Amino acid sequence: MNAIDRFRRRFAYAGPAIATALVLLAINILLDPSFLDPTNWPSILAVAMPFILIAMAAAPAIVSGGGGIDLSIGPLAGFVNAVLIGSLFPAGITTPLLVIPATLLIGAGVGTANGFLVSVVRVPPIIATLGTYLVLTGATLVVLPMAGGRAPDWIIALGQGFGGFPMPLLILAVVALLWLPVRQSAFGRNLLATGGDQRSAFASGINVTAVRFLVYVFGGVVAAMTGFAFTVSLGSGDPTAAGPYTLIGIAGAVLGGTSLAGGRGGLLGAAAGGSVLFLMQNLLSLAHVSAFYAQFTYGLILVLALAINGAVNSRRRRRERAAISELHEATTVR
Repeated sequence: MNAIDRFRRRFAYAGPAIATALVLLAINILLDPSFLDPTNWPSILAVAMPFILIAMAAAPAIVSGGGGIDLSIGPLAGFVNAVLIGSLFPAGITTPLLVIPATLLIGAGVGTANGFLVSVVRVPPIIATLGTYLVLTGATLVVLPMAGGRAPDWIIALGQGFGGFPMPLLILAVVALLWLPVRQSAFGRNLLATGGDQRSAFASGINVTAVRFLVYVFGGVVAAMTGFAFTVSLGSGDPTAAGPYTLIGIAGAVLGGTSLAGGRGGLLGAAAGGSVLFLMQNLLSLAHVSAFYAQFTYGLILVLALAINGAVNSRRRRRERAAISELHEATTVR
């Protein structure tokens, strides 16, 4: 099997989302030719980036199976934005060498708390991360009660690019560089095995607890990067901006082919799913549809994606049962 065939086989789950994103991109360009203007790309990518990153933050926990889901990713992004604008910058902590590590540490800390509750204490993921969701929502309002503040000039400048390279694409490249070695490693295979069948994975010697713990840490780090992307995009703080993004993240991951049963999916599909949601929102804006209908649209898309996801999982299980039955019959005949 050559490299192209291996790529197609590994990322086949993301195909429908990528195709849908390309179709929506073509429609956006048709309705708004300025979408192709390179001078607009930095602002377009700055708005699209939170959609893409938050879907990528949601995907690993879902892939890990066992009902894995992280409801705290949206509030975590908002909390990072609030801490940067409401605490760090007013305290004079404005240099990149301090701001960026602080952002990542916040994400890793929250992810560690979620991973400990889910994998060690064995609290159901939806309950554990709902608790974190509520804590972060309240903490955000304490740190930054209302919208305001201003980011340092270097953060605002990042919205226009870094050395001629759009900053959002640079952030995506960083996430990809973090994930690709993980995906190619034994951990990546263990993650898919754990999500596919936890008992078989455990019987094979896989440390299921460590796998589940680490995916929540990774998701927390990417969610924190989403909060940094918010700060770059807004140039200020808004404690309510990230509220809807938990739903957007889950919907984007599921649209990208991530199976809610676990064991199937990845960041490429999640990025494509997040792109679909951004392009849908842009179409609603072009059609002058009220922003209040955006949440309705996200919810509808999520319901449809869940229905399709369930149908695909049922079909896959039937094929697996049929294959096992054929193997059993062949063994019996012999």
